[in-house]
Amino acid sequence: MSAGWLRACALVMLGLFSVSALAKDKTAIVIGGGLSGLTAAYELQNKGWQVTLLEAKPSMGGRSGMATSEWIGNDKTQPVLNKYVSTFKLSTTPAPEFVRTPGYLIDGEYFTAADLATKQPATSEALKRYEKTLDDLARSIEDPQNPAANSTLFALDQINVANWLDRLNLPATARQLVNQQIRTRYDEPSRLSLLYFAQQSRVYRGVADRDLRASRLLGGSPVLAQAFVKQLKTIKTSSPVSAITQDKDGVTVKVGSVGYQADYVVVAVPLRALNKIQMTPSLDAQHMGAIKGTNYGWRDQIMLKFKTPVWESKARMTGEIYSNTGLGMLWVEPALKGGANVVINLSGDNARVMQAFGDKQMVDQVLIRLHAFYPQARGSFTGYEIRRYSTDPSMGGAYLAFGPGQISKYWRLWERPIQRVAFAGEHTDTLYPGTLEGALRTGQRAASQVEDLAAGKSFEPVKIVPAATAAVAGAAAAKKGNFFTNLFGGSDDKPEPVKVPEPVAPVAPAPAPTPAPTPAPAPVEAPKPAAPVKAEPAKKAPAKKPAAKTEAKKAPAKAPAKKAEPAKKPAAKPAATPATDTKAQ
Repeated sequence: MSAGWLRACALVMLGLFSVSALAKDKTAIVIGGGLSGLTAAYELQNKGWQVTLLEAKPSMGGRSGMATSEWIGNDKTQPVLNKYVSTFKLSTTPAPEFVRTPGYLIDGEYFTAADLATKQPATSEALKRYEKTLDDLARSIEDPQNPAANSTLFALDQINVANWLDRLNLPATARQLVNQQIRTRYDEPSRLSLLYFAQQSRVYRGVADRDLRASRLLGGSPVLAQAFVKQLKTIKTSSPVSAITQDKDGVTVKVGSVGYQADYVVVAVPLRALNKIQMTPSLDAQHMGAIKGTNYGWRDQIMLKFKTPVWESKARMTGEIYSNTGLGMLWVEPALKGGANVVINLSGDNARVMQAFGDKQMVDQVLIRLHAFYPQARGSFTGYEIRRYSTDPSMGGAYLAFGPGQISKYWRLWERPIQRVAFAGEHTDTLYPGTLEGALRTGQRAASQVEDLAAGKSFEPVKIVPAATAAVAGAAAAKKGNFFTNLFGGSDDKPEPVKVPEPVAPVAPAPAPTPAPTPAPAPVEAPKPAAPVKAEPAKKAPAKKPAAKTEAKKAPAKAPAKKAEPAKKPAAKPAATPATDTKAQ
Protein backbone atom coordinates (compact mmCIF):
# COMPACT_ATOMS: atom_id res chain seq x y z
CA MET A 1 0.00 0.00 0.00
CA SER A 2 2.74 2.44 0.97
CA ALA A 3 4.81 1.40 -2.07
CA GLY A 4 1.84 2.12 -4.36
CA TRP A 5 1.34 5.47 -2.70
CA LEU A 6 4.99 6.34 -3.21
CA ARG A 7 4.78 5.33 -6.87
CA ALA A 8 1.70 7.53 -7.31
CA CYS A 9 3.45 10.47 -5.66
CA ALA A 10 6.49 9.95 -7.87
CA LEU A 11 4.31 9.98 -11.00
CA VAL A 12 2.53 13.15 -9.87
CA MET A 13 5.83 14.88 -9.12
CA LEU A 14 7.24 13.75 -12.45
CA GLY A 15 4.18 15.15 -14.20
CA LEU A 16 4.48 18.46 -12.38
CA PHE A 17 8.15 18.65 -13.23
CA SER A 18 7.44 17.93 -16.90
CA VAL A 19 4.77 20.65 -17.07
CA SER A 20 7.12 23.10 -15.36
CA ALA A 21 9.96 22.23 -17.73
CA LEU A 22 7.65 22.65 -20.71
CA ALA A 23 6.49 26.05 -19.45
CA LYS A 24 10.08 27.22 -19.06
CA ASP A 25 10.75 26.30 -22.68
CA LYS A 26 8.10 28.75 -23.88
CA THR A 27 9.63 32.08 -24.84
CA ALA A 28 8.14 35.44 -25.76
CA ILE A 29 9.40 38.90 -26.62
CA VAL A 30 7.35 41.97 -25.73
CA ILE A 31 8.11 45.11 -27.74
CA GLY A 32 7.21 48.32 -25.90
CA GLY A 33 7.61 49.24 -22.24
CA GLY A 34 4.38 51.18 -21.81
CA LEU A 35 1.64 49.90 -19.53
CA SER A 36 0.18 47.51 -22.11
CA GLY A 37 3.57 45.93 -22.82
CA LEU A 38 4.41 45.72 -19.12
CA THR A 39 1.08 44.01 -18.46
CA ALA A 40 1.58 41.45 -21.25
CA ALA A 41 5.12 40.66 -20.04
CA TYR A 42 3.98 40.36 -16.42
CA GLU A 43 1.07 38.05 -17.25
CA LEU A 44 3.15 35.78 -19.49
CA GLN A 45 5.96 35.58 -16.95
CA ASN A 46 3.44 34.61 -14.27
CA LYS A 47 2.29 31.75 -16.51
CA GLY A 48 5.78 30.32 -16.75
CA TRP A 49 7.00 31.95 -19.95
CA GLN A 50 10.52 33.28 -20.36
CA VAL A 51 9.92 36.88 -21.39
CA THR A 52 12.27 39.56 -22.72
CA LEU A 53 10.88 43.10 -22.84
CA LEU A 54 12.46 45.52 -25.33
CA GLU A 55 11.93 49.27 -24.90
CA ALA A 56 13.23 51.86 -27.37
CA LYS A 57 13.59 54.67 -24.81
CA PRO A 58 15.99 54.78 -21.84
CA SER A 59 13.09 54.67 -19.38
CA MET A 60 9.92 52.61 -18.97
CA GLY A 61 6.30 53.69 -18.77
CA GLY A 62 5.52 54.84 -22.31
CA ARG A 63 2.94 57.62 -22.29
CA SER A 64 2.46 57.57 -18.51
CA GLY A 65 1.66 61.08 -17.37
CA MET A 66 3.70 63.58 -15.41
CA ALA A 67 0.92 64.09 -12.87
CA THR A 68 1.90 63.46 -9.26
CA SER A 69 -1.42 61.71 -8.80
CA GLU A 70 -3.92 60.08 -11.11
CA TRP A 71 -7.71 60.05 -10.90
CA ILE A 72 -8.94 56.47 -10.97
CA GLY A 73 -12.39 54.95 -10.98
CA ASN A 74 -13.78 52.35 -8.64
CA ASP A 75 -13.92 48.58 -9.12
CA LYS A 76 -17.08 48.90 -11.19
CA THR A 77 -15.64 51.29 -13.76
CA GLN A 78 -11.98 50.24 -13.80
CA PRO A 79 -11.78 46.65 -12.58
CA VAL A 80 -8.47 45.78 -14.25
CA LEU A 81 -6.68 48.89 -12.98
CA ASN A 82 -7.98 48.35 -9.47
CA LYS A 83 -6.87 44.72 -9.55
CA TYR A 84 -3.25 45.73 -10.19
CA VAL A 85 -3.40 48.61 -7.69
CA SER A 86 -4.45 46.02 -5.11
CA THR A 87 -1.94 43.38 -6.25
CA PHE A 88 0.99 45.81 -6.02
CA LYS A 89 -0.37 47.45 -2.83
CA LEU A 90 -0.20 50.96 -4.31
CA SER A 91 -1.37 53.93 -2.26
CA THR A 92 -4.60 55.74 -3.10
CA THR A 93 -6.60 58.47 -1.41
CA PRO A 94 -10.34 59.19 -1.79
CA ALA A 95 -11.20 61.94 -4.23
CA PRO A 96 -12.85 65.05 -2.76
CA GLU A 97 -16.41 65.66 -3.93
CA PHE A 98 -15.67 68.95 -5.70
CA VAL A 99 -13.44 67.32 -8.33
CA ARG A 100 -16.31 65.32 -9.75
CA THR A 101 -17.86 68.08 -11.78
CA PRO A 102 -16.02 70.30 -14.25
CA GLY A 103 -15.38 73.99 -13.72
CA TYR A 104 -15.06 76.73 -16.34
CA LEU A 105 -12.62 79.60 -16.87
CA ILE A 106 -14.54 82.03 -19.08
CA ASP A 107 -12.71 85.22 -20.07
CA GLY A 108 -10.62 84.89 -16.92
CA GLU A 109 -13.53 84.34 -14.51
CA TYR A 110 -13.96 81.00 -12.76
CA PHE A 111 -17.41 79.38 -12.74
CA THR A 112 -18.69 76.22 -11.13
CA ALA A 113 -21.57 74.51 -12.94
CA ALA A 114 -23.93 76.12 -10.40
CA ASP A 115 -22.37 79.56 -11.00
CA LEU A 116 -22.83 79.15 -14.71
CA ALA A 117 -26.54 78.41 -14.36
CA THR A 118 -27.00 81.60 -12.33
CA LYS A 119 -24.65 84.04 -14.07
CA GLN A 120 -24.64 82.78 -17.66
CA PRO A 121 -27.96 80.94 -18.06
CA ALA A 122 -27.82 80.95 -21.87
CA THR A 123 -24.43 79.20 -21.84
CA SER A 124 -25.58 76.77 -19.15
CA GLU A 125 -28.75 75.85 -21.06
CA ALA A 126 -26.80 75.39 -24.30
CA LEU A 127 -24.39 73.00 -22.57
CA LYS A 128 -27.34 71.00 -21.23
CA ARG A 129 -28.88 70.86 -24.69
CA TYR A 130 -25.60 69.61 -26.10
CA GLU A 131 -25.35 66.90 -23.40
CA LYS A 132 -28.95 65.79 -24.05
CA THR A 133 -28.41 65.58 -27.82
CA LEU A 134 -25.18 63.64 -27.30
CA ASP A 135 -26.97 61.25 -24.95
CA ASP A 136 -29.64 60.64 -27.59
CA LEU A 137 -26.91 59.92 -30.10
CA ALA A 138 -25.20 57.51 -27.71
CA ARG A 139 -28.48 55.67 -27.08
CA SER A 140 -28.75 54.95 -30.80
CA ILE A 141 -25.80 52.54 -30.47
CA GLU A 142 -27.05 49.29 -29.00
CA ASP A 143 -23.69 47.51 -28.89
CA PRO A 144 -20.57 49.69 -28.42
CA GLN A 145 -18.45 46.75 -29.59
CA ASN A 146 -20.24 46.92 -32.95
CA PRO A 147 -20.99 50.61 -33.48
CA ALA A 148 -21.59 50.43 -37.24
CA ALA A 149 -24.14 47.64 -36.78
CA ASN A 150 -26.46 49.02 -39.43
CA SER A 151 -26.33 51.37 -42.38
CA THR A 152 -27.78 54.32 -40.47
CA LEU A 153 -25.05 54.16 -37.84
CA PHE A 154 -22.46 53.47 -40.51
CA ALA A 155 -23.39 56.82 -42.06
CA LEU A 156 -22.32 58.59 -38.85
CA ASP A 157 -18.76 57.45 -39.50
CA GLN A 158 -18.69 59.56 -42.64
CA ILE A 159 -19.40 62.78 -40.69
CA ASN A 160 -17.08 64.76 -38.46
CA VAL A 161 -18.13 66.05 -35.05
CA ALA A 162 -17.72 69.71 -36.00
CA ASN A 163 -20.40 69.39 -38.69
CA TRP A 164 -22.78 67.86 -36.15
CA LEU A 165 -22.07 70.68 -33.68
CA ASP A 166 -22.71 73.28 -36.38
CA ARG A 167 -26.28 72.02 -36.64
CA LEU A 168 -26.84 72.48 -32.92
CA ASN A 169 -26.34 76.25 -33.28
CA LEU A 170 -24.76 76.65 -29.84
CA PRO A 171 -24.01 80.19 -28.59
CA ALA A 172 -20.37 81.21 -29.07
CA THR A 173 -19.17 80.66 -25.48
CA ALA A 174 -20.91 77.28 -25.15
CA ARG A 175 -19.44 76.15 -28.47
CA GLN A 176 -15.94 77.19 -27.36
CA LEU A 177 -16.28 75.20 -24.13
CA VAL A 178 -17.68 72.15 -25.93
CA ASN A 179 -14.87 72.30 -28.50
CA GLN A 180 -12.32 72.45 -25.67
CA GLN A 181 -13.85 69.48 -23.89
CA ILE A 182 -13.90 67.36 -27.06
CA ARG A 183 -10.37 68.22 -28.18
CA THR A 184 -9.09 67.49 -24.67
CA ARG A 185 -10.62 64.03 -24.58
CA TYR A 186 -10.13 63.08 -28.22
CA ASP A 187 -8.96 65.57 -30.84
CA GLU A 188 -10.18 68.59 -32.78
CA PRO A 189 -13.93 68.09 -33.53
CA SER A 190 -13.30 68.59 -37.25
CA ARG A 191 -10.91 65.60 -37.25
CA LEU A 192 -13.10 63.22 -35.26
CA SER A 193 -15.60 60.66 -36.54
CA LEU A 194 -19.11 61.27 -35.21
CA LEU A 195 -19.62 57.52 -34.90
CA TYR A 196 -16.51 57.17 -32.74
CA PHE A 197 -17.60 60.09 -30.58
CA ALA A 198 -21.06 58.52 -30.14
CA GLN A 199 -19.59 55.07 -29.45
CA GLN A 200 -17.33 56.37 -26.69
CA SER A 201 -20.21 58.34 -25.18
CA ARG A 202 -22.23 55.11 -25.22
CA VAL A 203 -19.50 53.25 -23.36
CA TYR A 204 -19.64 55.73 -20.49
CA ARG A 205 -23.36 56.41 -20.58
CA GLY A 206 -24.93 56.09 -17.13
CA VAL A 207 -21.64 56.03 -15.23
CA ALA A 208 -21.65 58.50 -12.35
CA ASP A 209 -18.84 61.02 -11.99
CA ARG A 210 -18.12 59.74 -8.49
CA ASP A 211 -17.52 56.27 -9.96
CA LEU A 212 -15.11 57.71 -12.52
CA ARG A 213 -13.20 59.72 -9.92
CA ALA A 214 -13.36 57.57 -6.84
CA SER A 215 -9.78 58.10 -5.69
CA ARG A 216 -6.33 59.31 -6.62
CA LEU A 217 -3.39 57.03 -7.32
CA LEU A 218 -0.57 58.72 -5.43
CA GLY A 219 2.44 59.20 -7.66
CA GLY A 220 0.34 58.82 -10.81
CA SER A 221 0.59 56.21 -13.54
CA PRO A 222 4.44 56.13 -13.41
CA VAL A 223 4.11 54.44 -10.01
CA LEU A 224 2.01 51.68 -11.58
CA ALA A 225 4.57 51.27 -14.38
CA GLN A 226 7.41 50.93 -11.87
CA ALA A 227 5.46 48.31 -9.92
CA PHE A 228 5.34 46.15 -13.07
CA VAL A 229 9.02 46.79 -13.80
CA LYS A 230 10.02 45.45 -10.38
CA GLN A 231 8.33 42.13 -11.16
CA LEU A 232 9.97 41.49 -14.54
CA LYS A 233 13.19 39.55 -14.90
CA THR A 234 14.52 40.61 -18.33
CA ILE A 235 14.15 44.20 -19.54
CA LYS A 236 16.34 45.87 -22.14
CA THR A 237 15.95 49.65 -22.50
CA SER A 238 17.39 51.83 -25.30
CA SER A 239 16.60 48.93 -27.62
CA PRO A 240 14.59 50.21 -30.61
CA VAL A 241 13.31 47.34 -32.72
CA SER A 242 13.86 47.66 -36.46
CA ALA A 243 12.55 44.33 -37.78
CA ILE A 244 10.38 41.33 -36.90
CA THR A 245 10.79 38.15 -38.96
CA GLN A 246 8.40 35.21 -38.56
CA ASP A 247 8.77 31.66 -39.82
CA LYS A 248 7.29 28.29 -38.96
CA ASP A 249 9.75 27.79 -36.09
CA GLY A 250 9.56 31.13 -34.30
CA VAL A 251 10.22 34.84 -34.49
CA THR A 252 13.43 36.89 -34.71
CA VAL A 253 13.36 40.48 -33.45
CA LYS A 254 16.19 42.72 -34.59
CA VAL A 255 17.66 45.54 -32.46
CA GLY A 256 20.58 47.13 -34.27
CA SER A 257 22.86 44.31 -35.39
CA VAL A 258 21.60 41.96 -32.70
CA GLY A 259 18.65 39.61 -32.97
CA TYR A 260 16.49 38.05 -30.25
CA GLN A 261 14.65 34.81 -30.88
CA ALA A 262 11.44 33.55 -29.29
CA ASP A 263 8.33 31.52 -29.98
CA TYR A 264 5.97 34.51 -30.03
CA VAL A 265 6.01 38.30 -29.95
CA VAL A 266 3.67 40.91 -28.44
CA VAL A 267 3.90 44.27 -30.22
CA ALA A 268 2.75 46.95 -27.76
CA VAL A 269 3.76 50.20 -29.45
CA PRO A 270 1.69 53.04 -30.98
CA LEU A 271 0.93 52.77 -34.68
CA ARG A 272 3.44 55.49 -35.60
CA ALA A 273 6.20 53.47 -33.90
CA LEU A 274 5.00 50.26 -35.59
CA ASN A 275 5.46 52.02 -38.93
CA LYS A 276 9.22 52.08 -38.26
CA ILE A 277 9.42 48.29 -37.81
CA GLN A 278 9.89 46.14 -40.92
CA MET A 279 7.82 42.96 -40.71
CA THR A 280 8.49 39.77 -42.66
CA PRO A 281 6.13 38.53 -44.01
CA SER A 282 4.90 42.05 -44.75
CA LEU A 283 1.62 43.33 -43.37
CA ASP A 284 -1.30 43.45 -45.78
CA ALA A 285 -2.65 46.65 -47.33
CA GLN A 286 -5.39 47.06 -44.72
CA HIS A 287 -2.95 46.96 -41.79
CA MET A 288 -0.51 49.28 -43.58
CA GLY A 289 -3.36 51.67 -44.32
CA ALA A 290 -4.33 51.66 -40.64
CA ILE A 291 -0.75 52.38 -39.56
CA LYS A 292 -0.42 55.35 -41.89
CA GLY A 293 -3.98 56.66 -41.77
CA THR A 294 -5.48 56.14 -38.33
CA ASN A 295 -5.97 59.43 -36.54
CA TYR A 296 -4.27 60.11 -33.22
CA GLY A 297 -5.28 62.93 -30.91
CA TRP A 298 -2.67 65.66 -30.46
CA ARG A 299 -1.74 66.66 -26.96
CA ASP A 300 1.11 68.40 -25.22
CA GLN A 301 1.14 68.48 -21.44
CA ILE A 302 2.70 71.33 -19.48
CA MET A 303 3.12 71.58 -15.73
CA LEU A 304 3.63 75.16 -14.49
CA LYS A 305 5.15 75.40 -11.01
CA PHE A 306 4.39 78.25 -8.61
CA LYS A 307 5.66 79.21 -5.14
CA THR A 308 2.09 79.90 -4.03
CA PRO A 309 -1.35 79.52 -5.63
CA VAL A 310 -2.10 82.54 -7.82
CA TRP A 311 -5.78 81.84 -8.45
CA GLU A 312 -8.68 82.67 -6.19
CA SER A 313 -9.33 80.04 -3.54
CA LYS A 314 -12.89 79.59 -4.75
CA ALA A 315 -11.62 78.22 -8.07
CA ARG A 316 -9.66 75.45 -6.37
CA MET A 317 -8.46 74.77 -9.91
CA THR A 318 -8.66 71.05 -9.49
CA GLY A 319 -10.66 68.40 -11.19
CA GLU A 320 -11.08 69.65 -14.75
CA ILE A 321 -11.37 73.28 -15.78
CA TYR A 322 -12.28 74.13 -19.37
CA SER A 323 -11.27 77.50 -20.75
CA ASN A 324 -12.71 79.41 -23.70
CA THR A 325 -9.46 81.27 -24.32
CA GLY A 326 -7.14 78.62 -25.73
CA LEU A 327 -5.57 77.60 -22.43
CA GLY A 328 -6.69 74.02 -22.83
CA MET A 329 -7.91 71.92 -19.94
CA LEU A 330 -6.37 72.79 -16.57
CA TRP A 331 -6.16 71.12 -13.20
CA VAL A 332 -4.06 71.60 -10.08
CA GLU A 333 -1.64 68.95 -8.92
CA PRO A 334 -0.56 68.83 -5.29
CA ALA A 335 3.12 69.82 -5.24
CA LEU A 336 5.28 67.29 -3.43
CA LYS A 337 7.60 69.92 -1.95
CA GLY A 338 5.23 72.81 -1.30
CA GLY A 339 3.97 75.40 -3.72
CA ALA A 340 1.31 74.69 -6.33
CA ASN A 341 1.38 73.14 -9.80
CA VAL A 342 -1.03 73.75 -12.65
CA VAL A 343 -1.15 71.06 -15.33
CA ILE A 344 -2.40 72.25 -18.72
CA ASN A 345 -3.32 70.00 -21.62
CA LEU A 346 -2.90 71.70 -24.97
CA SER A 347 -4.89 69.59 -27.39
CA GLY A 348 -6.17 69.42 -30.94
CA ASP A 349 -5.40 72.35 -33.22
CA ASN A 350 -4.26 74.41 -30.23
CA ALA A 351 -1.38 71.94 -29.87
CA ARG A 352 -0.74 71.82 -33.62
CA VAL A 353 -0.38 75.60 -33.81
CA MET A 354 2.30 75.46 -31.11
CA GLN A 355 4.45 72.83 -32.84
CA ALA A 356 6.78 75.45 -34.33
CA PHE A 357 7.58 76.75 -30.83
CA GLY A 358 10.36 75.48 -28.63
CA ASP A 359 9.49 74.24 -25.13
CA LYS A 360 10.27 77.58 -23.44
CA GLN A 361 8.36 79.56 -26.06
CA MET A 362 5.35 77.29 -25.66
CA VAL A 363 5.42 77.69 -21.87
CA ASP A 364 5.70 81.48 -22.28
CA GLN A 365 2.62 81.56 -24.48
CA VAL A 366 0.61 79.63 -21.88
CA LEU A 367 1.98 81.72 -19.00
CA ILE A 368 1.05 84.97 -20.81
CA ARG A 369 -2.57 83.82 -21.01
CA LEU A 370 -2.66 82.68 -17.38
CA HIS A 371 -0.99 85.90 -16.22
CA ALA A 372 -3.69 87.94 -17.98
CA PHE A 373 -6.25 86.38 -15.62
CA TYR A 374 -4.05 86.03 -12.55
CA PRO A 375 -1.52 88.93 -12.41
CA GLN A 376 0.54 87.26 -9.67
CA ALA A 377 1.36 84.33 -11.99
CA ARG A 378 4.70 85.58 -13.32
CA GLY A 379 6.00 86.66 -9.91
CA SER A 380 5.19 83.27 -8.38
CA PHE A 381 6.35 81.16 -11.34
CA THR A 382 9.34 78.91 -10.56
CA GLY A 383 9.64 76.50 -13.49
CA TYR A 384 7.95 73.96 -15.71
CA GLU A 385 7.91 70.41 -17.05
CA ILE A 386 6.66 69.52 -20.50
CA ARG A 387 5.74 66.40 -22.47
CA ARG A 388 5.20 66.76 -26.21
CA TYR A 389 3.48 63.62 -27.36
CA SER A 390 2.46 65.07 -30.71
CA THR A 391 6.00 65.57 -32.03
CA ASP A 392 7.52 62.45 -30.46
CA PRO A 393 8.31 60.29 -33.53
CA SER A 394 7.60 57.10 -31.60
CA MET A 395 4.10 58.29 -30.69
CA GLY A 396 2.83 60.71 -33.30
CA GLY A 397 0.08 61.88 -30.97
CA ALA A 398 -1.37 61.09 -27.61
CA TYR A 399 -3.89 58.29 -28.26
CA LEU A 400 -6.28 56.81 -30.77
CA ALA A 401 -9.05 59.08 -32.11
CA PHE A 402 -10.74 57.65 -35.18
CA GLY A 403 -11.31 60.20 -37.92
CA PRO A 404 -14.24 60.15 -40.36
CA GLY A 405 -14.49 56.86 -42.27
CA GLN A 406 -11.87 55.08 -40.17
CA ILE A 407 -14.11 52.85 -38.08
CA SER A 408 -15.52 51.52 -41.34
CA LYS A 409 -12.00 50.56 -42.45
CA TYR A 410 -10.10 49.61 -39.31
CA TRP A 411 -12.51 48.65 -36.51
CA ARG A 412 -11.05 45.85 -34.33
CA LEU A 413 -8.29 45.27 -36.86
CA TRP A 414 -5.52 44.96 -34.26
CA GLU A 415 -7.40 42.61 -31.93
CA ARG A 416 -6.33 39.57 -33.97
CA PRO A 417 -2.82 38.11 -33.96
CA ILE A 418 -0.96 37.74 -37.25
CA GLN A 419 0.66 34.31 -37.17
CA ARG A 420 3.04 34.53 -34.18
CA VAL A 421 2.57 38.23 -33.42
CA ALA A 422 -0.13 39.58 -31.06
CA PHE A 423 -0.85 43.29 -30.65
CA ALA A 424 -1.49 45.38 -27.54
CA GLY A 425 -1.78 49.07 -26.70
CA GLU A 426 -4.62 51.48 -25.94
CA HIS A 427 -5.36 51.76 -29.69
CA THR A 428 -6.31 48.07 -29.79
CA ASP A 429 -9.08 48.32 -27.17
CA THR A 430 -12.62 48.86 -28.43
CA LEU A 431 -14.17 50.10 -25.20
CA TYR A 432 -11.51 52.13 -23.41
CA PRO A 433 -8.91 53.43 -25.89
CA GLY A 434 -6.67 56.15 -24.56
CA THR A 435 -6.94 55.13 -20.92
CA LEU A 436 -5.03 53.19 -18.29
CA GLU A 437 -7.86 50.66 -18.18
CA GLY A 438 -7.71 50.12 -21.92
CA ALA A 439 -3.94 49.71 -21.96
CA LEU A 440 -4.00 47.17 -19.14
CA ARG A 441 -6.87 45.22 -20.72
CA THR A 442 -5.03 44.88 -24.01
CA GLY A 443 -1.89 43.64 -22.29
CA GLN A 444 -3.94 40.91 -20.63
CA ARG A 445 -5.65 40.06 -23.91
CA ALA A 446 -2.37 39.80 -25.84
CA ALA A 447 -0.84 37.53 -23.18
CA SER A 448 -3.91 35.29 -23.35
CA GLN A 449 -3.70 35.18 -27.15
CA VAL A 450 -0.06 34.11 -27.04
CA GLU A 451 -1.07 31.25 -24.75
CA ASP A 452 -3.84 30.29 -27.19
CA LEU A 453 -1.45 30.41 -30.14
CA ALA A 454 0.94 28.12 -28.30
CA ALA A 455 -1.97 25.72 -27.78
CA GLY A 456 -2.65 25.67 -31.54
CA LYS A 457 -5.66 28.00 -31.68
CA SER A 458 -6.25 30.10 -34.80
CA PHE A 459 -8.07 33.44 -34.77
CA GLU A 460 -10.87 34.20 -37.18
CA PRO A 461 -11.30 37.77 -38.41
CA VAL A 462 -14.11 39.89 -36.97
CA LYS A 463 -17.11 40.04 -39.30
CA ILE A 464 -17.93 43.47 -40.62
CA VAL A 465 -20.69 44.96 -42.74
CA PRO A 466 -19.50 45.44 -46.33
CA ALA A 467 -18.59 49.11 -46.64
CA ALA A 468 -20.14 49.67 -50.06
CA THR A 469 -23.50 48.19 -49.07
CA ALA A 470 -23.68 50.10 -45.81
CA ALA A 471 -22.58 53.36 -47.41
CA VAL A 472 -25.34 53.24 -50.03
CA ALA A 473 -27.97 52.36 -47.45
CA GLY A 474 -26.61 55.01 -45.09
CA ALA A 475 -26.92 57.69 -47.74
CA ALA A 476 -30.48 56.58 -48.40
CA ALA A 477 -31.25 56.72 -44.68
CA ALA A 478 -29.80 60.23 -44.45
CA LYS A 479 -31.92 61.39 -47.40
CA LYS A 480 -35.03 59.76 -46.07
CA GLY A 481 -34.73 61.41 -42.68
CA ASN A 482 -36.42 60.03 -39.57
CA PHE A 483 -33.82 58.59 -37.19
CA PHE A 484 -30.80 60.08 -38.95
CA THR A 485 -32.21 63.60 -39.17
CA ASN A 486 -33.49 63.38 -35.60
CA LEU A 487 -29.88 63.16 -34.49
CA PHE A 488 -29.37 66.58 -36.01
CA GLY A 489 -32.35 68.21 -34.37
CA GLY A 490 -35.07 67.05 -36.77
CA SER A 491 -38.57 65.77 -35.98
CA ASP A 492 -39.55 63.64 -33.02
CA ASP A 493 -40.70 60.71 -35.17
CA LYS A 494 -39.49 57.35 -33.94
CA PRO A 495 -36.76 55.80 -36.06
CA GLU A 496 -37.82 53.35 -38.69
CA PRO A 497 -35.99 50.05 -38.49
CA VAL A 498 -33.13 49.70 -40.94
CA LYS A 499 -32.43 46.34 -42.48
CA VAL A 500 -28.89 45.32 -41.68
CA PRO A 501 -26.98 43.85 -44.62
CA GLU A 502 -25.73 40.31 -44.19
CA PRO A 503 -22.23 40.48 -42.70
CA VAL A 504 -19.45 39.25 -44.92
CA ALA A 505 -16.18 38.14 -43.46
CA PRO A 506 -12.96 39.47 -44.97
CA VAL A 507 -10.23 37.03 -45.94
CA ALA A 508 -8.87 35.40 -42.82
CA PRO A 509 -5.20 35.69 -42.02
CA ALA A 510 -3.15 32.53 -42.26
CA PRO A 511 -3.70 30.29 -39.24
CA ALA A 512 -0.98 30.29 -36.65
CA PRO A 513 1.57 27.52 -37.22
CA THR A 514 1.98 24.86 -34.59
CA PRO A 515 4.49 26.24 -32.13
CA ALA A 516 7.96 24.81 -31.97
CA PRO A 517 9.72 25.69 -28.71
CA THR A 518 12.96 27.62 -29.16
CA PRO A 519 15.64 28.53 -26.65
CA ALA A 520 15.08 31.39 -24.21
CA PRO A 521 15.59 34.82 -25.78
CA ALA A 522 19.27 35.39 -26.29
CA PRO A 523 21.20 37.80 -28.47
CA VAL A 524 22.23 36.31 -31.83
CA GLU A 525 23.67 37.84 -34.95
CA ALA A 526 20.63 38.63 -37.10
CA PRO A 527 20.73 38.48 -40.91
CA LYS A 528 20.10 41.73 -42.77
CA PRO A 529 16.37 42.17 -43.39
CA ALA A 530 14.92 42.16 -46.86
CA ALA A 531 13.90 45.48 -48.32
CA PRO A 532 10.50 46.56 -46.97
CA VAL A 533 7.49 46.27 -49.22
CA LYS A 534 5.55 49.52 -49.32
CA ALA A 535 1.80 49.30 -49.25
CA GLU A 536 -0.39 51.91 -50.89
CA PRO A 537 -0.78 54.72 -48.37
CA ALA A 538 -4.27 55.24 -47.08
CA LYS A 539 -5.89 58.62 -47.62
CA LYS A 540 -4.80 61.01 -44.94
CA ALA A 541 -7.59 61.33 -42.45
CA PRO A 542 -8.25 63.97 -39.82
CA ALA A 543 -6.52 63.47 -36.43
CA LYS A 544 -7.22 62.98 -32.37
CA LYS A 545 -7.54 60.49 -25.34
CA PRO A 546 -7.17 60.03 -22.50
CA ALA A 547 -5.81 60.41 -20.34
CA ALA A 548 -4.72 58.10 -20.70
CA LYS A 549 -7.57 58.13 -22.37
CA THR A 550 -1.43 55.73 -22.59
CA GLU A 551 -0.95 59.33 -22.35
CA ALA A 552 -3.08 57.95 -20.26
CA LYS A 553 -6.56 59.79 -19.99
CA LYS A 554 -6.74 61.87 -16.94
CA ALA A 555 -9.55 59.97 -15.46
CA PRO A 556 -10.18 56.94 -17.57
CA ALA A 557 -12.78 54.89 -16.03
CA LYS A 558 -13.91 52.21 -18.20
CA ALA A 559 -16.54 49.87 -17.09
CA PRO A 560 -16.13 46.20 -17.79
CA ALA A 561 -17.66 45.09 -21.05
CA LYS A 562 -21.18 44.83 -19.79
CA LYS A 563 -23.60 45.20 -22.64
CA ALA A 564 -26.43 46.24 -20.42
CA GLU A 565 -25.04 49.40 -18.87
CA PRO A 566 -22.27 51.12 -20.78
CA ALA A 567 -21.06 54.40 -19.51
CA LYS A 568 -20.47 58.16 -19.67
CA LYS A 569 -17.23 59.62 -20.95
CA PRO A 570 -14.72 60.48 -18.26
CA ALA A 571 -13.94 64.12 -17.94
CA ALA A 572 -10.49 63.81 -19.32
CA LYS A 573 -8.28 61.32 -20.97
CA PRO A 574 -5.58 59.96 -18.82
CA ALA A 575 -2.61 62.15 -19.21
CA ALA A 576 0.34 61.25 -21.21
CA THR A 577 0.71 57.54 -21.69
CA PRO A 578 -0.18 60.35 -22.26
CA ALA A 579 -2.13 55.81 -19.88
CA THR A 580 -3.88 56.96 -20.96
CA ASP A 581 -5.01 59.24 -19.67
CA THR A 582 -2.82 58.39 -18.56
CA LYS A 583 -3.36 57.55 -21.83
CA ALA A 584 -1.35 54.69 -21.57
CA GLN A 585 0.46 52.54 -23.89
